[in-house]
Amino acid sequence: MDKLIKQYFLSPAAGKRLIAKSFLRIPSVAAALENRTIVVIAGTTNGYIVEEIFNIKSQDSQFTKNRFFRGISLPPKYVISDAGRLNDDNEFPGDVVIVNGKWDPGKTIFDVTDSLQEGDIIVKGANAINLKSKQAAIYIGHPKAGTIIAALQAVMGRRVELYLPIGLEKRIDGDINDIARRLNSPGAKGFRYFPVCGNILTELEAIHILTGAEAELVAGGGVCGAEGSCWIAVSGNEEQLKEADIIMKAVTGEPGFII
Repeated sequence: MDKLIKQYFLSPAAGKRLIAKSFLRIPSVAAALENRTIVVIAGTTNGYIVEEIFNIKSQDSQFTKNRFFRGISLPPKYVISDAGRLNDDNEFPGDVVIVNGKWDPGKTIFDVTDSLQEGDIIVKGANAINLKSKQAAIYIGHPKAGTIIAALQAVMGRRVELYLPIGLEKRIDGDINDIARRLNSPGAKGFRYFPVCGNILTELEAIHILTGAEAELVAGGGVCGAEGSCWIAVSGNEEQLKEADIIMKAVTGEPGFII
């Protein structure tokens, strides 16, 4: 029997929630939540991941994702520094470090990177994704390349697993290595550009993790608050599409991100 196909419309916020829900269904993540360390580096999509973790762990925390980021892209009415930070941002809560299923408040990736070992997990957002080549890149505003450098010391040095949650609104067509060469060259202005390897987790991977079905980006766009949204075609058997219906219904009404 041929596979069935259904189409779904996802806003960027709904996509973030979908990605977050799928993250907890990854076997290595489930294992690390019990007896290893997971470091969720501050970022907007990663804030949804922290909410999902705290939900299943029933943690009585004061966490809020509203300021859970370092750099951010915002409309012109906001005042942003050259490093992509809010000029009035004095509410940064730090990263979220979870050890044996328990939040260790007040820590950042810089505090724990030297202690991380194989079996631990780092979660770091990204700013660009080439879907065809599975390349990802991170915008760099810090003169020492910021949190990704700290993360890669553990990833490359001790085989800590790196996950890169990234929404489809950040998709690009260009070769990320070539873009990095040009944007990082002497005389270039603006943010630097860091290609990074890791486990990429977009809405497409999220749907497959949650349902077993295959997902494809087929259209995008919208207005009146739906800007950046996408249409996804999901193909699978009847049971898989029923599961997709349930999951999409659960995330579709996700409100837009606010700070």
